[in-house]
Amino acid sequence: MVDLLIRSADVLQLRDETARILTDHDIAVRGKRIEMIAPSGSIDPSQAKSVIEAAGQLAMPGFINTHAHVPMVLWRGMGEDVNIESWFNDIIWHLEANLEPEDVYWGMQLGILEMIEAGVTAVNDHYWHMEYAARAVEKAGTRALLGQAMFGANGMSQIDETAAFAARWEGAAGGRIRTILAPHAPYTCDDDFLRASAKKAERIGSGIHIHVAETREQTRASLARRGQTPIAVLQDCGIFNVPTVLAHAVGAAPSDLEILADLRTPVGIAHCPKTYAKLAMGYSNLVEWRALGIAIGLGTDGAVSNNTLDLWEAMRLTALGQKQLTGDAEQLTIPQALTIATAESARVYGQPHDLGDLAPGKLADIILVDLSEAHHFPLNSVSASLVYNARAGDVRTVICDGQVIMREREHLTLDKDEISANIAPRMERLRQRENAGVIQTYKP
Repeated sequence: MVDLLIRSADVLQLRDETARILTDHDIAVRGKRIEMIAPSGSIDPSQAKSVIEAAGQLAMPGFINTHAHVPMVLWRGMGEDVNIESWFNDIIWHLEANLEPEDVYWGMQLGILEMIEAGVTAVNDHYWHMEYAARAVEKAGTRALLGQAMFGANGMSQIDETAAFAARWEGAAGGRIRTILAPHAPYTCDDDFLRASAKKAERIGSGIHIHVAETREQTRASLARRGQTPIAVLQDCGIFNVPTVLAHAVGAAPSDLEILADLRTPVGIAHCPKTYAKLAMGYSNLVEWRALGIAIGLGTDGAVSNNTLDLWEAMRLTALGQKQLTGDAEQLTIPQALTIATAESARVYGQPHDLGDLAPGKLADIILVDLSEAHHFPLNSVSASLVYNARAGDVRTVICDGQVIMREREHLTLDKDEISANIAPRMERLRQRENAGVIQTYKP
């Protein structure tokens, strides 16, 4: 017996940045993993505990959001038409002063619900009150890499506290939850704090998730103040002695590429193009980065700088942004965009052998996408339609860790009405800015 059989789907597979579609195939899942992918009819449906009829739908790996602040969905639409300095100092760091632990629990559920509807099965989240975020992930049935955010100004004791959180939750929810240490950024954490974070990560066998070189202005300021780029600061402080996820790196200098290309530990970049466009931060040249073997993953960042948690948008903007940046329409091809969204995001997330592909032995994080709507017709190229046409609403069914968590747009683990009912009465308090205080001040 197999636990789940997906029948008669087309299957997206990417090999060496070449997209191919296996038409009319069955996918058998035993436990958490894919056991077999074979032409339709090869697997007897009577030998499956559960069957999903998927004729006319495309099976592909669940998306991995490599950088987010999911509970920030609570302030969606409140950071509009401002520059990055005003975004931090006049808006978000006032709003976050209102945050209470239960807000994170419900905000995390809301964000996960939105991500499930867009086919996102895993998220690398960097935020506060992460015990509550972990409980939400556990309930939702999705996958997460969770880091408790730390500002250097709040003291060294945070490092032990966040390490304790990491120890409690590492491997929880049947392995769906992993943990990581999350110092905020070089401009909010001094060298001593970064060194202590790196040493703690080494001791407990964790990685680091950190914002770095978000803008070119931050790199110039770091050179003036420290005599080094932000990425060079991280190297000197030992951050790269452990696996690291670097959020953004838009302001990275050419010398930083050399540093990252020579590393022996896994280090990847979380690329969040909608935030960069909205806050006029600029773009990195991903073509150069990838040519050096540096892994790029897709991210949304938070919904106050993005408005959605939709990786279809991020994939599309990544491809278009690189063509615009390089002035070369042949750069960042469709198969390359799909590779970044799947296998390469799995590298950045730290599970390249388990996620990012549909193949026997991989974890069964699978989404079924309907390509029959008018915006896909006529379907002359499936892969082109995925990158340039697909919408979150095209995702019909979502499977994570072998369990169906959304079936034909019906949520099976989260209750949208319950989430809304618990968030609505919190919003008057959460929207306050004038008397809320401030949790930090942005200074590049």
